[in-house]
Amino acid sequence: MTLTGAQILWEALVREGVTDVFGYPGGAILPAYDAMLAYPIRHVLVRHEQGAAHMADGFARASGRVGVAIATSGPGATNMVTGIATAMMDSSPIVCITGQVGSRLIGSDAFQETDITGITLPITKHNYLVTGVHDIAPAIREAFAIARAGRPGPVLIDITKDAQQASAEVDWDAAAPRLSEAYDDALPGDGDAHDALALIATAERPLILAGHGIVQAGAERQVRELAERAGIPIAVTLLGIGGVPASHPLNMGMMGMHGEAWVNQAIQEADLLIALGMRFDDRVTGNLKTYAQTARKIHVDIDRAELNKNVRVDVAIARDLRAALDEWLPLITPRDRAGWLARIHALKGDAAVRDIQNLPDDGHLYAAHVINDLWRLTHGDAIVVTDVGQHQMWEAQYYKHDTPRSLITSGGLGTMGFALPAAIGAKIACPDKEVWVVVGDGGFQMTMCELATAVQEQLDINVAIINNGYLGMVRQWQEFFYDKRYAATPISGPDFARLAGSFGIPAAVVKTRAEVAGAVEAARRQKRTAVIDFQVEQEDTVYPMVPAGADLHKMIRRPSPIVETAAD
Repeated sequence: MTLTGAQILWEALVREGVTDVFGYPGGAILPAYDAMLAYPIRHVLVRHEQGAAHMADGFARASGRVGVAIATSGPGATNMVTGIATAMMDSSPIVCITGQVGSRLIGSDAFQETDITGITLPITKHNYLVTGVHDIAPAIREAFAIARAGRPGPVLIDITKDAQQASAEVDWDAAAPRLSEAYDDALPGDGDAHDALALIATAERPLILAGHGIVQAGAERQVRELAERAGIPIAVTLLGIGGVPASHPLNMGMMGMHGEAWVNQAIQEADLLIALGMRFDDRVTGNLKTYAQTARKIHVDIDRAELNKNVRVDVAIARDLRAALDEWLPLITPRDRAGWLARIHALKGDAAVRDIQNLPDDGHLYAAHVINDLWRLTHGDAIVVTDVGQHQMWEAQYYKHDTPRSLITSGGLGTMGFALPAAIGAKIACPDKEVWVVVGDGGFQMTMCELATAVQEQLDINVAIINNGYLGMVRQWQEFFYDKRYAATPISGPDFARLAGSFGIPAAVVKTRAEVAGAVEAARRQKRTAVIDFQVEQEDTVYPMVPAGADLHKMIRRPSPIVETAAD
């Protein structure tokens, strides 16, 4: 089979099962775009290359498949960097394909030449500079294998223009990837199932810490069975939300900086932590010197480099999580840990602050009202894609996720502007699912140009702007730690409803709690992109909050007039 390099690119993508790509054309990738028309792949024209990377990321997170983003050289490639770093931090499998100037021009500072492989080396699992047509098929096939393998992540392939234009015969069998995972024996990770089970059997106050790796490994059932058989309560990370149903009686809720107070206290009182597919991020642990001092620790993660990186553990197991738990489950000894569960429920109290009915409807519209009503009206059955900030934490607290891959958010990098493009990718991956964007007015303005993409692709996406006129989370830090000196956090914006209207998008403005349900239901009926501008209380605060670097149990709690309990 003799094909041009550009044809080889698309043929390889088709063979990898790719049906959709997100991109923006330009000179160095133009041969590939010219060849694209002959292949059965949907191309989504983004409005900014950062959006392409986020769309590929959202596609991957919603579907579990590899997302693909395409850009030209120079600024096209560098515009993708933030999206690539986002995918790297959150272990999202994407392949980014960029054009590069002709191989003879490399190093000459040619027009739109940038060393994108050098730039992205720290934020990719692997990357390639392909200068010869014979290397295109092997690079693409290997890139997909690497993106999927082990701990998923982004891979970049930079292909010179002359390699796209040249022709070659392709032996697809010879181009098959041949990966071998080399382990560094100097790294820890030699614990085994018997070591873990021995600690579980003797623990009186164990707690499972459920991370994103549960969903990545498809180990949701195994984690539930472990918890149920051994009577062990579960705490979840932000990215672990949905891996264990929020309605499960053993799911205590989210841990960490803006997690539940009773969960953080339980971690500090536990005598065993079983960390599954999570990495002991600083937003989870608080002060490492005082973190879970009474607890022995088991850590299972497919990425050996994460073991003993932040928190020293007693049993470190570098293995696929589902395979590890399948080995554990037949050997688990059932235990009655009613006393420990009762202690956690006592810490929880009556959970007044999490009962939306007890939040006052005093004529002001609160983000918690909006998000809880959104959960109720969608019956918890939507994919919610959030941006980063206060609304992100309120979504994690007030929207109860019972299914995997139903919350898509930027956790590790904390990328503002992520939500709208990632939601487009999620909708294309899951066209039959209801998709909601929950975004602040600051983050929305970073990528609101992608409304045009949603309209051009005729997508049914609902956008809920939590509009408080501030960069809300930064403002909250300024309130707590900088004596309310609101430097550069008040932010103006356009009339979002009129902006949406200029795209032909139906929109509504909501200022009171009574208007929320009607606006949400009207948006759901549209069956096309819709925008709601929720003008919420400006100086509302996410509670509880663990100050950066503080002890995990030393949380800033909700002040009066709401009665303070352990649930605050």
